[in-house]
Formats: sequence, C-alpha cells, structure tokens
Amino acid sequence: MDTEAQPVERDRSSQPSKDTSTGEEDRSRSSLLSTLAAWLPGGRITLAFLACVAFLLAFGVFVMQPFQIPSSSMEPALRVGDRVLVNKLAYRFGAEPGRGDVVVFDGSGYFGNADYVKRVVGVGGDHVVCCDSKGRIEVNGRSVDERSLLHAGDAASEVPFDIEVPDGTLFLLGDHRGDSRDSRDYLGADGGGFVPVDQVIGKAQWIAWPFGHWHSLSGTDVYTRVPAPGGAHG
Repeated sequence: MDTEAQPVERDRSSQPSKDTSTGEEDRSRSSLLSTLAAWLPGGRITLAFLACVAFLLAFGVFVMQPFQIPSSSMEPALRVGDRVLVNKLAYRFGAEPGRGDVVVFDGSGYFGNADYVKRVVGVGGDHVVCCDSKGRIEVNGRSVDERSLLHAGDAASEVPFDIEVPDGTLFLLGDHRGDSRDSRDYLGADGGGFVPVDQVIGKAQWIAWPFGHWHSLSGTDVYTRVPAPGGAHG
C-alpha cells in the first residue's frame, strides 16, 4: 500500500479567515490606544511616556533594582553615595549566594529594619574562624587572604569568633571591618547574626554611578580555594 501522505486541496471558502480576525483585533487595539491617547493630556506622547515608566517600574521590581550606598561599611569596593544595580534574578531558579558575593538583603529581625549590603563570607555548613596565627579568617580550615578586599589598615576582625553557619543561612561581613556592623555584632543575639538566604534581595553586580567609579562587583577569586564543608583542606 502506498502510505505516502497526499496533499489535499481544501475548499478555501469554507475556512475561517485568519486575516479578517487579525485585522479586527488590530483595529480594536488601535481604537483602545486612540481612546486612551485622547483622554490623556499630551495624547500619544504622554501614553508612550507612561508605558516607559511602567516598564521601568516592573524591571526594578522583578529584575534589576538600584540601591544607594549610605555608609562606608563596604569600602573600598563601595563608597558612600555609590549607586549599585542589584540583580534580583541572580538567586532564583535554584541558584544561591556564594562566598565572596556582595548581596543586598532585608535585615528585618536580624540586623535591623532596613536593607543592608555586605559580603558573603560563610554559607550553610561552613566553619568560620577568626583568626589564624597570621590574623586571617579561616573557612573550613582554609586561611583566606582578604587583603585585596579589605579597607586599608583593617584587620580581618578585631573580634574573635568560631562559628558554624546553619544550613539555609549566610555569615556576612563588611569589607571595612573597622566600620561595619555585620554578623559579628549579633553573634549573641537571636539568630546568631546569621541571615536566612530567603532574606536576600539580590546580588550587587554593578556600580552604575558615579560614572568614574563604574565597574563590575563580580569575579573575586579570594574564596575559590575554600573547600566544601567537611571537605579536605591544606
């Protein structure tokens, strides 16, 4: 039997006209836009402006949000008055903050009723100690040389600590250790200074303003040799 499909000539007069339907929908949308434009002062220019504003608001709520840096706690990476762009999708779809990431988080109930920006030093399961014989932080037994990140003249920490980071939380420090209220200041408080991952708003990825200070905040390799919790180290 010949099983090859054969073309069938359809009676086009019996088929619905997609072109007509599409045309009617286009006219309906055009009529709605014209009505809105006529109702608004400034007409289509105002309508276009409002559409742009709505897009920018949605972009800020769901994708990328600007934050202004209010203090020196993250110097030299972030200075007072810098505007950073925070990627709100960085830790969605299964991704989580990693050591070295600069994150913005809601500190309500943990640091204070405000948004904060700090660097992730320990993630769930990490054993973080300060300090080793050379004054460096240790994470999972590996000494970390943070000199490229820290404010000039700062020690890794003037406050000694030896902590285990609970699963699902972060241990967060400012780069200006001598002028930063961070996880160290809340070790004896409820929550122990650890911030739940779900409190993180997003990853600070770019400095957008001032233009002369524009750069990416990604790419630090300071913590890359830290082993996984319970892993081998040297």
